[in-house]
Amino acid sequence: MRYRRLGQSGLFVSELCLGTMTFGGSNDFWGQIGQLRQEEADALVRTALDAGINFIDTANIYAGGRSEQILGQSLRSLGVAREDVVIATKVNGAMGEGPNARGSSRLHILDQAKASLKRLQLDHVDLYQIHGFDPATPMVEQLEALDTLVRQGLVRYVGLSNWAAWQIVKAVGIAEARRLAPIVSLQAYYTLAGRDLEREIVPMLSAENIGLMVWSPLAGGFLSGKFDRDGRTAEGRRVEFDFPPVDKDRAYDAVDNMRSIAAEKGCTVAQVALAWLLHQRVVTSVILGAKRPEQLAENIGAAEVSLSDEDLAALDAVTRLPSEYPGWMLERQGEHRARQIREERA
Repeated sequence: MRYRRLGQSGLFVSELCLGTMTFGGSNDFWGQIGQLRQEEADALVRTALDAGINFIDTANIYAGGRSEQILGQSLRSLGVAREDVVIATKVNGAMGEGPNARGSSRLHILDQAKASLKRLQLDHVDLYQIHGFDPATPMVEQLEALDTLVRQGLVRYVGLSNWAAWQIVKAVGIAEARRLAPIVSLQAYYTLAGRDLEREIVPMLSAENIGLMVWSPLAGGFLSGKFDRDGRTAEGRRVEFDFPPVDKDRAYDAVDNMRSIAAEKGCTVAQVALAWLLHQRVVTSVILGAKRPEQLAENIGAAEVSLSDEDLAALDAVTRLPSEYPGWMLERQGEHRARQIREERA
């Protein structure tokens, strides 16, 4: 297992991260994703730790807090030393019926941070992320609330999830101007079946040195290789819960190409999809969700899959985003200066 620095921080996290969205669901929305009970979750956490994963992600909203509870008990039951794991959780979703039981107000952030710590049985979380953009709360209020948690010692680092590029850059500017805790990471969707992130967010992350945590790296199972263009499908979450949305024609083209690469390398289609992400410089850690230890172990094997330049070029050719303005104009006007930079580095 390789470890990468999270953004501009001094924190090193494993390039694969255990996601816990499958923990604790019942006969509700979360049950469509996973209904793992304590013993099953313990087995997944043990499998991840044994493979060298030191990074685990959850959220207060997952199964209404039950995911955090189960994860916290797993760490205790397995006797995991606190310094051996980096625990990340998130805040923003509705945790009650009241008008203030959701969003990223100072009230909600401070209250939910303490509630998450209680469920996790921890005295601090290593990474606390705002789970989505709250248009009702001033950005300054959100960032100052995160900074308060850092100063209180309840949170070590802060990040964002599912924000637009302009929102993230604005937050970075506010944090720098007011000397608040810096934004070290973004958790976002990025796959061979959905490369939208590359238009604005990827260049921004690189420029601002912000780490990227990838959620749903198999596009909700679409890139597992279990789905065929002719309509035959295997069992899986994507059958009941068709999310995230993908351009299926382009995704099937990618899967066809991935099958050839997988056959050549003796690995699975899913491992190729995950390996492609691990070959992207902007990616810090890829979040793996699973329901069974053997499924998790198989996906962890992606860390050992090496894709050649030819493999990467072939995958890029069938999944590359269509050119859009201002991208094509920026490329055209900047090509001479870009050539100068390449020549200088040669």
